[in-house]
Amino acid sequence: MTEKMYTYVIIGAGLAGVSAAKGIRDVDDKGSILLIGNEKEMPYDRPPLSKKLWFGKKTVEEIFLHDRAFYDSNKVELSLGVAAIDLNVSKKIVKTDKSGNISYSKLLLATGGTPRVLDIPGGTLPEICYYRTLDDYKSIRGLASEGKKAVIIGGGFIGSEIAAALNVNKVDVTMIFPEDYLVQRIFPADLGNAIQKHYAGRGINILNRDLPVSFEKKAGKILTRTKNGNELESDIVIAGIGIVPAVDLAKKAGLRTDNGIVVDEYLKTSDKDIYSAGDNTSFISAATGDRTRVEHWDNSIAQGTAAGKNMAGERVKYDTIPYFFSDLFEFGYEAAGDINSQHETVADWKKEYDTGVVYYLKDDAVRGIMLCNVWEKIDEARELIRGGKKIKPEQLKGAIAF
Repeated sequence: MTEKMYTYVIIGAGLAGVSAAKGIRDVDDKGSILLIGNEKEMPYDRPPLSKKLWFGKKTVEEIFLHDRAFYDSNKVELSLGVAAIDLNVSKKIVKTDKSGNISYSKLLLATGGTPRVLDIPGGTLPEICYYRTLDDYKSIRGLASEGKKAVIIGGGFIGSEIAAALNVNKVDVTMIFPEDYLVQRIFPADLGNAIQKHYAGRGINILNRDLPVSFEKKAGKILTRTKNGNELESDIVIAGIGIVPAVDLAKKAGLRTDNGIVVDEYLKTSDKDIYSAGDNTSFISAATGDRTRVEHWDNSIAQGTAAGKNMAGERVKYDTIPYFFSDLFEFGYEAAGDINSQHETVADWKKEYDTGVVYYLKDDAVRGIMLCNVWEKIDEARELIRGGKKIKPEQLKGAIAF
């Protein structure tokens, strides 16, 4: 069988994949590029799906990363609505479900992740939305009119953001999550409880320390039953319980995986002609020196760009300390490094639980920083983390001026 041949093949048409195409073109303006994406939509930005789209700060048309002219002018061929189903590393061939076999010189796996699915009765009902895509946004947006009821499963990033978005749009929201308080993985207890109190004050019903045990369709509604005996009828159920890195293609091909596709400092996998970038990638953190995987916007851009340049012949070490951001009603934050509520935390507040800086310490060094309604200080935060110096908690007062 004859294969279509490309210099560069990118599997995954998200932010990492598109950034890689740009990275390639920074170095090589001639090699052919194929960008394969399993969604039919043009590549788009995911953060607005739970943020700006709901608050009228962006339209759907504004979340697309580029228009068609960008891909045409950079000679990037798009293959959308197509899934890569097999990878033969010895023959350097990608098998797809709709476009036949593709041959490559260099390959990038920017496959992202797939939503975790609740393994409970009714967990696979089509009415249960595992919120991840533009189609999910469009579907929920069509249902989310004033007075409707929504149940949100999960109290992490997506759950907390979409709960706020629906509440602002006058939907009656109940949140169910097993942790003690909202976003417990990263918020110190006092901050997390303060934000949770604010959510309750906005009319959001919080069922913490609880779990759904079943879903059932009932008279046009969805009935959610919980471990603690609660029963809730709603028009909408959204589960935001994290993603699983999409590593099946790599694993089946014999590439090394460990909570993601394992790469070296140049984002190269265990195969010399295959690279990985984005949510699916296990890399060495510049903040901690430990192997990690990061599911955030900034990481996808920086990794994708570096991987693309390296595919095209450069040797760019990936040593970025990526940052992430969120907006929970009036509480907005940016954070970088190892943001883990299990670490020692030191807060420097101008206005308690509203405006200030939270430092995360491990082994007497700053490993992560959260900037709460403090802006344009992320580079300072990165430098403080990168320094890795021993520091006493009392020295952190004013360490970042705001």
